[in-house]
Amino acid sequence: MSDRAERRRNVAEAIFADEIGIRFGIYGEFRLWSAYQPIFAPEGRALRAVAVEALIEPRRAARPVAPSVFFDSVPQSDRLFVETMCRRLHLANYRNIDADGLTLFFNYNPTINDHLGRALAEIRLMRRHLGDFDLQPRLLVCEITEQAADDHVLTSLVREMRRDGIRIAIDDFGTGHSTEERISLLQPDIVKIDGNWFAEFCRHAAAERFFRPLVSMLHDRGAKVLVEGIEQANHLRVALDGGVDLLQGFHLARPALAGTIFNQEPLSIDALLGMDNKVVPLHQRR
Repeated sequence: MSDRAERRRNVAEAIFADEIGIRFGIYGEFRLWSAYQPIFAPEGRALRAVAVEALIEPRRAARPVAPSVFFDSVPQSDRLFVETMCRRLHLANYRNIDADGLTLFFNYNPTINDHLGRALAEIRLMRRHLGDFDLQPRLLVCEITEQAADDHVLTSLVREMRRDGIRIAIDDFGTGHSTEERISLLQPDIVKIDGNWFAEFCRHAAAERFFRPLVSMLHDRGAKVLVEGIEQANHLRVALDGGVDLLQGFHLARPALAGTIFNQEPLSIDALLGMDNKVVPLHQRR
């Protein structure tokens, strides 16, 4: 058996549960915990939580570590093992955020496992575990992260996931390889506008006027538009004026660890627009 196959087989052995049943992973000196950031949809003058994005919070000696620092420390030979572990943690912990019925977004990096046969096997393995976690494929959105992946591999993976009802999102639109050509190729259900790109875009005086046609173009392609990185009232205003479908960012709600009681009370748009740089956190379990 190859070293890579052995690592994939032993992912479950790196996952443990704490005293209340929250799953966490151990990789070297790090402990990996699932966190979930709400995604909102506008309804009148309110924002309603309709989904969460699964994120990893790494900790070393009980102290949080920036995810980029952790992932940069993982050698190439271990990246498939770590990504598989993170995905398994997120699926298992979803039931522990008291948010039944909300869509779960999870990330998938197509360059970590670019061998088509192995990549398809990973997707099928994930599908087999969904029943263990009481998850229906229709609740899942796979975010294809912005990467220079092989188009044939990408289209095959997307076709495999869609066959079971998993929806597809393109992440980081506006940067790198997330282009109109990739949208034409994958025909995503959702396009996520890159937060850093959007923040820079909002600095322009005519941001709303130029953003609206981009949203209309994506709608014409059959995709919903999600803007991430909403960190200021101005970001929210430009996104709403542009007619986006979904919003995510620290100005609305921060990620919260699995085990947090999820607050699904709608947020007031008027209040958010009047509180520039004001963070609205999730209610934490005491």
